Parts: sequence; C-alpha cells; structure tokens
Amino acid sequence: MSDSAYHLFLPCAAGVEDWLEAEVRDILGPDECLDGPKAFRGGVGLYGTLAGVMRLNLHSRLAQRVLIEVAREEYHHEDDIYAIARTVDWTRWITPRQTLRVDTTAQRSPLHSLNFATLRVKDAVCDVLREASGERPSVDTRWPDLPLQLHLTEYLATVYVDSSGESLFKRGWREDKGDAPLKETLAAAMLAAAGWKGTREAGGALNDPCCGSGTIPVEAATIACSIAPGIQRRFAFEKLAPFQPLLPAWRAMKDQARAAEHPPEVPIFASDVSFRMVDFARRNAERAGVAQYIQFNGGDALERPAPKLPADIPGTLMLNPPYGERIEVRGKAGAHRMDGGALSEERDAGDDFFPRLSAHWKRAYTQHEAGWTAWLLCPEMKLPSKMRLKESRRIPMWNGPIECRLFKFDLVAGSARRQNAGTTDSDE
Repeated sequence: MSDSAYHLFLPCAAGVEDWLEAEVRDILGPDECLDGPKAFRGGVGLYGTLAGVMRLNLHSRLAQRVLIEVAREEYHHEDDIYAIARTVDWTRWITPRQTLRVDTTAQRSPLHSLNFATLRVKDAVCDVLREASGERPSVDTRWPDLPLQLHLTEYLATVYVDSSGESLFKRGWREDKGDAPLKETLAAAMLAAAGWKGTREAGGALNDPCCGSGTIPVEAATIACSIAPGIQRRFAFEKLAPFQPLLPAWRAMKDQARAAEHPPEVPIFASDVSFRMVDFARRNAERAGVAQYIQFNGGDALERPAPKLPADIPGTLMLNPPYGERIEVRGKAGAHRMDGGALSEERDAGDDFFPRLSAHWKRAYTQHEAGWTAWLLCPEMKLPSKMRLKESRRIPMWNGPIECRLFKFDLVAGSARRQNAGTTDSDE
C-alpha cells in the first residue's frame, strides 16, 4: 500500500459486523476505499484514505469509532510495547503543546498489568517528541488531542490513532436521558437489520410505542431525512496534523451532507407510558432537528391504538421494551406489582407484559391493508412462546453486556401462529 493508504478498523457491537460492512461500502467511493471492507469479529477492516476517515466519521451510524492503525508487532513483555510504539513518528501527528490519552483493551494477553502497558505507550510518544523538540506533550484523560488505543491479543500488540475521539454513538443531540437509554448505534443496527430506510418500499411508516428518551424514532427520522449522524459533533481528527491540509475538504464534505437533507417520505410515531420520557424524547428530537417529523404521544403500549396510515403504506413497529436487567415494567402490566409492592412479583410483571402486548397487536395492528411488521429487541429467548406468536426471524444482537435477540413478527389477521407456522428464518 502507498503512503496515502491506512489500515482502518471500525469496531462495532457484536452481531452488527455484516451490516457495518455494507454501510462502509455505501459510504465510501473507490478513491477513498482502496481495499476491503471486510467484516471481522467485533468490527470491519479496510485500507482507506484520510478523506475516507473523515467521511466514515461523518456518515457511519453503526461503527463505534474509526481507528487508524499506526503500529502492529508481536510482543512478549511490556518493553516490547514501548519499542513498538516508538516505531511511529509521532511528530507527524501532534506537537508537544498538544495532549494525549492512551486506552488499552486486551484478549488473552499474558501481561500482568494493562495499566503498565498503557504507560509504556505514553512514554514512547513522549520520548519521541522530547528527542525531536526538547519538549513533551501532557496527558489529558478527558479531551485529548491525540486519543490512542492499544489492543493486545495473546501475541500481537496494535496501536491505533482514534480519529473519532468520543464514541460515534454520541451524535451530539442527546441531553435528556431515561433510566436505561439505548445507544444510537444499536438503534441504527436494529433499523438496518429490519431493512428500514424510511421509504414506502423499505419499511414504510415507523412506530415505537416504548420510545423512552427517543433513541429509535430520532435515529429513524435522521435516516428518513438523510441527516448525517455526525453532522452536529466534533471529531478528534480535526486537531491532528495529517488532517490539517484536508480541513477545507472536510468543511465541503459537511456542506454537501447538509445539502442532501430532505423531509421524510413516511410518518414516524413515538409514544411512552411515561409522559416525562415523552417530554425528554421531544426535546432530544428538537436538538436533532427532526421534532417536526415525529408524532409524539403519551400512553401505554398495551392500550394505544395503531396509527392510521394510508392503505398503500406498510408499517414497522420497532421497540426496545422494558426487561428485567434493564428497567422495570411500567403501565398496565406493572400495575399489580406497584399495588402489591412485593419484589418477587417483578418477574411476573414482565411475564404479563409480553402476552398482553401480543394480544393488543392482534387487535390493533392486523387490520391495516398494507400490513404491519413488528421488531422487538429482548434477552428472553423464549419470547415468541410467551407472546403466543411465531417469529419469522430472530437475529442475535447485544445491548451492551446483555445478549439479546431481535425478533421479527409479521402481524396478520387471525391466528398469527397458524399463518406463520414453518416460516422461521433464524440467523443463528
């Protein structure tokens, strides 16, 4: 590869790799993606340009970061880590007046202290700059100019420049949070898995009846409006030396993204049993610039009627409902627990919520001519039997440390179990 080619790695949540690979192909043109992308466990790798790094940061909805590999070698002890980090000419990245931070991750590393390995990378950067200029940079653990990541496997040490800085799920619009907010990258992964693109042909209208602080409907609205997910935030690469000549192109890239924004083609609906959460969601949508495109309401997911749609527009239900490790069930299904007050009934409240939800879906969502499809993220592997529905797909997906499945239910008139029998298309 030439000097203008960099090995990039975009980490993502487990189970999202294939959708991220497809997204990277859509974002980058042939001049910015020189080889790849290719999905690996935990992310996507490719060879790309610095312009590609900027474009990925601006447009990727699924990646957690855009990492630039600067060194990779075998290691056996901490001194090897120092030697590997010293092979990089850090004067090409920052000046001594700038700051740095090093974060370390490991898989089966034989080292006894990851903190010491982190320190050795920091020492290497400082020593290179001190020898070149007589000065050394400072450490800033919160807002560093040069964020570095050291990743250790059993034999290999890889040093990355983190071009993103803060994780890419931080879009810049979320200030109001609920008890267990869904990350924007996971909401985007749910929508990608469902094939929802905010058009009549790809998903149709969207409704989230358990919207919480609004992650799913806001993310959906930005997709439907072609709003770049990174348009409101800043990135670490904007302070790094190799990108300084590219800043005019970066401004033009953002202008081009803003010019591509448009009103959505389909309606988006959101509601929650907590009016406080609906207020949070509305304020978040206002900051994201999409509040006028989302119809917010309060109300229990077990009771709110289906939104009225034109006969030719299908509907997608997309929800991350309450479940035990995440948040207590509220509203109608949780009422008996609140009255009785016994903690042992919390599980019963969750068990009651899902059968009631499916019964409500059968009453309210099966009469629409173009049909509704429901997608539900949950860690309960036996959820379909609880709901007395037959899933047509189940997709492995992680919500932070919680292993979940994204279940797809085709809502049809009559007995969903009978009509969908034998149609399961498991991705496991």
